[in-house]
Order: sequence, then C-alpha cells, then structure tokens
Amino acid sequence: IKNLEKEVAENQASLDQATALRQKELAEFNAEEKESLEAISALKAAITVLSKHNSPSSLLQLDQRSVASIKSASKKVLSAEQQRSVLAYLKAPSGGFMDAAPTFKQSYAPQ
Repeated sequence: IKNLEKEVAENQASLDQATALRQKELAEFNAEEKESLEAISALKAAITVLSKHNSPSSLLQLDQRSVASIKSASKKVLSAEQQRSVLAYLKAPSGGFMDAAPTFKQSYAPQ
C-alpha cells in the first residue's frame, strides 16, 4: 500500500508539473497570438487608409513617415525576406517594372 501511495504521489506531482507547463505555454501562445492579431489589424487599417486616400499607383510615392509606419507594423507579421520585398516595392521608382521596356532581345512566338 505504501508503494502505491508513493507511486500515486509521484504521478500526481508529474501531472501537476505537466499542467503548470501547459498553462505557461498556453499563456505565452495567447500573448503571441494577441500580438499577431493586433499587427494584422494594424496592417489592414493601414491598407484601408492608404487605399482611401491614394490610388494604387500612388503607393509608390509614400512619404518617409508612412514607409516607417508600414515597416514597423510589418515587422510583427512578416519574415525578414518578406519585409525586404515590401520595402523594395515601396521604394521603387514610380512605374516600377510593369512600365519598363522589355529587356530581352528575342521575339515571342507562341508554340
């Protein structure tokens, strides 16, 4: 009986420890999720505001404060590579690659 009581006590201690760990991880996850949702919400709001006040082509002509705001908000939800892509797009000269002349010399022939 003493062995069983000891085993039950050990199992209960292990259960309590596992429960505490799960609660801690849940709290961390909830905090990270809340932060991510807030960042996504901020980005959506920024897109809404920018689309109301600017045509899509004028996104290339953002002032430095707007670029800094977008950069700050994007750090929370985008990877470093995605951030670089967004910033490169925002800093590109107006017109971008869509208005550029083709750089290839071959003609296109459908097959």
